[in-house]
Amino acid sequence: MFTIGIDVGGTYTDLVAIDEAGHTVFAKSPSTPTDQSIGVMTGLEELARRVNLSRAALLAATDRLVHGTTVATNALLERKGAKVALLTTEGHRDVLEMREGLKGDRYDLRSPPPEPLVPRERRFGIRERIKANGDVLTPLDEQSVSEAIAAIRSSGATSVAICFLHSYRNPVHEIAVAERLVRELPGINLSRSSDVLPQIKEYERVSTTVVNAYVAPAVRHYLTNLEQRLKEAGFASSLFIILSHGGMAPIEEAARLAAGTVLSGPAGGMSGCQRCADLLGIPDIVPFDMGGTSTDISLISEGRASLSADGMLAEQRIALRSLDIASIAAGGGSIASVDAGGTFRVGPESAGSVPGPACYGNGGTAATVTDANVLLGYLDADAFMGGRRPLDRAASEAAVDRLATSLGLSREQAAAGIYRLINLKMADGIRLMTLRRGVDPRRFAMLSFGGAAGIHAAEVARELDIKRIIVPTAASVLSAWGMLTSDLRFEVSQTQLGAAPRIDAGAMRDIFAQLAQQATGRLRAWFGGDIAIERSAEMRYGEQIFEIDVPLNDVDWNSATLVDQIDELFHRRHEELYTYASRDQEVVFVNARVSAIGAVSQSGQDIKPAPSDAAAKPRTTRKAFFGEWRDVPVYGLDTLAPGHCIEGPAIIDAETTTVVINAGDRVTVNALGWLDIQLA
Repeated sequence: MFTIGIDVGGTYTDLVAIDEAGHTVFAKSPSTPTDQSIGVMTGLEELARRVNLSRAALLAATDRLVHGTTVATNALLERKGAKVALLTTEGHRDVLEMREGLKGDRYDLRSPPPEPLVPRERRFGIRERIKANGDVLTPLDEQSVSEAIAAIRSSGATSVAICFLHSYRNPVHEIAVAERLVRELPGINLSRSSDVLPQIKEYERVSTTVVNAYVAPAVRHYLTNLEQRLKEAGFASSLFIILSHGGMAPIEEAARLAAGTVLSGPAGGMSGCQRCADLLGIPDIVPFDMGGTSTDISLISEGRASLSADGMLAEQRIALRSLDIASIAAGGGSIASVDAGGTFRVGPESAGSVPGPACYGNGGTAATVTDANVLLGYLDADAFMGGRRPLDRAASEAAVDRLATSLGLSREQAAAGIYRLINLKMADGIRLMTLRRGVDPRRFAMLSFGGAAGIHAAEVARELDIKRIIVPTAASVLSAWGMLTSDLRFEVSQTQLGAAPRIDAGAMRDIFAQLAQQATGRLRAWFGGDIAIERSAEMRYGEQIFEIDVPLNDVDWNSATLVDQIDELFHRRHEELYTYASRDQEVVFVNARVSAIGAVSQSGQDIKPAPSDAAAKPRTTRKAFFGEWRDVPVYGLDTLAPGHCIEGPAIIDAETTTVVINAGDRVTVNALGWLDIQLA
């Protein structure tokens, strides 16, 4: 039997299959943005070929397929989601537009405010009011509901977000309105805030619910279509979708909570990094994922990836918990240009998969990072994708020459400049995740993955004074590989606003026990194995306006000092994040959160290849630019074994990635067959 992970990226769709013995096979196929399922099915055909089976036979022998999708992400970024109407408490329909009174650059007086996903003419106030304690202050006015339904019908809206004041305390009015909408507008998509994000803070709840309503129809359509294609191709087992918090869920849950899939692909990469950290025994890692269109950066500190509820995408607030990942517009397809002021820039525009870099031969004419890497000798144009997709070096030369002429540089200088600028840009992205948060990157190792990362990792690490880089053998498909390390996960939360000392230990135990029962019950519908429970709380000091997430897994829940323990954990966490704690200030408990986790098998992912006592032998040499043109040895990643050592400068080629080793750097192949690079 096989397990298969599939990650749809901006340029390529990555696929990984692992059999019961732990043998890992991976494949890539070009992504198909108009219908991602086409690229997925094409990739499955290639994956089947590599295991010497037909696609139908491979799918019939697969007991779990885990998928990361960018459908929700693309719908938001491209503003191609559903036509949404918003129903909210009368007098509150402008919360979505007022936001929090802030804008991206508060000092730019001329910058326009972000355009809301729902224009004012499709935002309708309903006469009703729930008090902050959950009591009904104003009963639901059925006439105002009727008027709103009529307006929705005439507006042509295909999706409705329902978000009433304090519905996190009492959802009775939201449920009643949803029931009427189902009866009177059959087929319309519905998102209730009490279902999507039942927590305090009105703007966050409204925005997240609207995002869910905006992307849900596209996500549901895609997943239903993919499920049908897989079924027709012979797949009869479980299909799971990676959510932004790194756990996976069946497609029904992913379609219901579509806003939770906006970081689906990167979350798979972080799951893979967490697994790598465990296998390597390295608790502090900077994941560095460079693909065709973007670079994703995060942190694993003390063996733990951090979760955040402060997500933003395409200027839209998404307050669902997600892995803390920063994505920057820097990838192999990033376009180099000269702006109106004569400044040499790389990105944020990307050539994407269509037309792609000039060297792809699909009609692209702009110079990109990939074109520069071809001209600098880092990429072998004839061996790209294992020789199945050779690159057009002449097209790269023409594209970079046009840029070089506008800059008054030579071709070599322009290509080296592109390489240098993109490295600086990615190093700045890592600084955002480390130095600006009070974290010293020098004590971290870098985990390099994504098809393009290996060419740039050493120079990016050198900018940050990071001394160690790990490159797994599955680096180019680590997000897909990581999806097979993800567990089933269902999260529930409850607002319990109040000063922590006023909540007695019994009440605190009851809150978390009820949430654990709710989460376990939901997960049990998908999963028959053992279920673990993780508890956390969102807390703040009394005068603060933001909360921090405090893990509560180390609490003694039977202790009489339970509340004091939770208080102390908050102080410690605050000190970790902001270097100080104010133990004399009142601590406010805001949200209780429980995650039910069903662990799945990860057999085979720690398989160790046989070591070798012989010296590593290069396959060939290649002329490449290392400050000057040099003939450097080129090694095949598949020929390296544990015990091999390589001194730079050198290049290590694999079918779907390349690793550049600079002069003075040293590579050791570890027990897993992965590259362990020590920088000079």
